[in-house]
Amino acid sequence: MELKWLEDFVSLARTGNFSRSAEERHVTQSAFSRRIQALETWLGVALIDRSTYPTSLTAAGRAFRETAEEAVRMLHGSRAALQASARPGQRHVAVAALHTLALTFFPRWFRRIEAQAGPLSSRLLPDDFHACLQAIVEGGYDFLLTFHHPSVPILLDPAQFPHRVVGADSLVAVRGAGTPEAGIPLLSYAHNSFLGRVAAVAQAEAGGPTASAHTNENAMAEALKFMALEGHGLAWLPRSLVARELAEGQLVATGPSTPLEVRLYRNAAHRRAAVSAVWEAAEAVAAETMQDRTGPD
Repeated sequence: MELKWLEDFVSLARTGNFSRSAEERHVTQSAFSRRIQALETWLGVALIDRSTYPTSLTAAGRAFRETAEEAVRMLHGSRAALQASARPGQRHVAVAALHTLALTFFPRWFRRIEAQAGPLSSRLLPDDFHACLQAIVEGGYDFLLTFHHPSVPILLDPAQFPHRVVGADSLVAVRGAGTPEAGIPLLSYAHNSFLGRVAAVAQAEAGGPTASAHTNENAMAEALKFMALEGHGLAWLPRSLVARELAEGQLVATGPSTPLEVRLYRNAAHRRAAVSAVWEAAEAVAAETMQDRTGPD
């Protein structure tokens, strides 16, 4: 039996809708259904009455719901307590961050957070968008640091996962300085990745190449940057990732850029003093950054 099966069941018991709970749990509906069935198989009883709409719980499901909710609370609480005890005397936070933000944004930003909140111990998960979402939803991380664009909604309950805008970036099309613009092929992300979906919107608005010469299946912008530097094609990359190469003339920007927000999401169920301190410091640092950009009144 896996903890995520219990979390899935608790979500379904609350929403009464397989599709909505699958979105909430950031898995496909078929995968979500398989996990509910696996829990039922493990228990040896049917928990869900699938003959009704909206979906309802069976008598066994209603009886099990309180047990499942309490088990999830106790396991997450125990994990948080054990993690805290493993760092005696330390104030620590755990952050899941997109690869690019872990490289270009987090180090300097976290130094400014510590200037506001005091010294902190941090645990950072650099990963792709879906893995980072799963990390904060499943409770293993306090914060999610991600890009945001209106074309790719982030389906997190704002009551459970509030956010602050903590920075800004943009997606810009770049090619190697010696790469001819005419007939240049496109370097692509996996189509279902976050930056892949934003890049597709940006490319459609800008026009230009649509034939892909290379697709990077792991959604790492850094890999596409090096492909562009070697002259393999045009890549849509976060400006923060290529700022040095653009300034040094190794890469050339083509066309308009697409604005991106940098957002910090918090797991509201995590109420440790260090988590609250980072949350408040993030607001202060964002206000300072905005003032720096706009200048004094």
